[in-house]
Amino acid sequence: MIQQIDYFAIAPPLVLALAAGLVLLLDAFLPVRPRTKSGLGLVTLAGVLVSLGFVVAQATRPPQRTFCVPPNLAGADTLCSFVVDRFTLVFAGLVLAAAVVIVLLSMTQLAGGGIPVGEWYFLLLCTLVGAVTLPASRDLIMLVVALELVSLPVFALTALKRYDGRSSEAAVKLFVVSVVSTAVMLFGVSLLYGIAGTVYLSRLAAVFSGRIPAPGVSTALAAGQDFPAVVTVGVVLVVAGFAFKIAAVPFHAWAADVYQGAPIPVAALLSVISKAAGFAGLILVLSTALSGQAATWVPIIAIIAALTMTVGNLLAMRQRSAVRLLAWSSVAQSGYILAPLGIAQTTAATAGGAISASTAYLVIYAAMNLGAFAVVMLISRTAPRNELDDYRGLALRSPAAGVALAFCLICLAGLPPGLAGLFAKVFVFRAIVDGGAGWLALVMAVNTVIGLYYYAVWTARLFTPAGEGAPREGAQAGGRTLASPAIWPAIGLAVAVAIVFSFAPQLVLDVTSLS
Repeated sequence: MIQQIDYFAIAPPLVLALAAGLVLLLDAFLPVRPRTKSGLGLVTLAGVLVSLGFVVAQATRPPQRTFCVPPNLAGADTLCSFVVDRFTLVFAGLVLAAAVVIVLLSMTQLAGGGIPVGEWYFLLLCTLVGAVTLPASRDLIMLVVALELVSLPVFALTALKRYDGRSSEAAVKLFVVSVVSTAVMLFGVSLLYGIAGTVYLSRLAAVFSGRIPAPGVSTALAAGQDFPAVVTVGVVLVVAGFAFKIAAVPFHAWAADVYQGAPIPVAALLSVISKAAGFAGLILVLSTALSGQAATWVPIIAIIAALTMTVGNLLAMRQRSAVRLLAWSSVAQSGYILAPLGIAQTTAATAGGAISASTAYLVIYAAMNLGAFAVVMLISRTAPRNELDDYRGLALRSPAAGVALAFCLICLAGLPPGLAGLFAKVFVFRAIVDGGAGWLALVMAVNTVIGLYYYAVWTARLFTPAGEGAPREGAQAGGRTLASPAIWPAIGLAVAVAIVFSFAPQLVLDVTSLS
């Protein structure tokens, strides 16, 4: 069996992999100088931008497929492991655009020293390779491998802050949680494969919808008989595995400790890129492979979404640390993103509308959240504890940073003038109501009001005069400025995108429309 490889289709992850190898070589052979740090950062940023350019170029072409089974072996179906369609391009573009901000944040983090630069950028690029590959994966093996490629480098990134007990603790917690989630997911995947006899998502959909008989079951499934209970167990285990990855309740307890212990760029990566990869995999498995089993997973997803947004918001109200508040806020946002997937998949239009609503919310959330993390990164240079009281009077002593953070928080709350967050919630709310899940829409409405509290409290602190001992942005320590110049482009880029989404929400809907 000979497979033809379309190198243009795999160009985005291939460019990132080559950039990772180049960074590792340059770090090994270049002399240790301050310029080397910035040079490796620029090489990483260039690799991300070139990969993003290929994604834009792919958007001008029809869907592409590669790593396909030859027609004489695939039968009537087209079985491919790597597909570049609109879904792939939206998630790949989201990941790479977020990666630009995270690379800029990394330059700020690494400017303080204490973290090996070459290893940091190499691991970051490896994570991006997995995050770009995952939405294009169309078989279970590639899906699991890509998801692990997203997760494994993050353990090391979290622990690269040497001699920091919190970072080591966060890395161990993340490792244990990820190993458990992978084991659970692989058990579920093995059950689905054992019943269907295939790893390809399109063939799994045909088997579990009854269009073709399953070789692992003796009954005539095509005639409409029920699948054995083991299929339900497999579906539940796969959903549970992805729930760990996106920090959904009841698999959420690791989020706050890991976010707080990890370097802030890694926390931002977990809240946006890792979350986007997890949602991409979950949507692919549910909507493509398990669409015929929607009656099993739809109520599970709906209950998880309601619990996730409620628990995340209630825990966020109790926080005094900025990073922990953003961590629990991120958990609550996962509930909002999950909610449209918890409606009855009665027609293809309903299913497509639900996926579009979730994707649109994820895209808008990424811009708002990255903007908030960028300002938190800035304040962490002068306030190591990074508590909410450290932000008191920020808009008065540093208007640019204070206004940027206020706008991002207002967006997350869904209040004017941060209309991006409001439109995102409207997209999700409309999809839920159209799907007939009135109770879930009510839960979301209540949680939206709860979320207003802690976002408003943090925003009010920004405009409240600070005391004498308040830290000042750009303060000197040891004769050098703690604020890196790279932080301001990161803040400006994230806030600019959030502003664009606030005035042109239809742009997001048009791009993410999959129905």
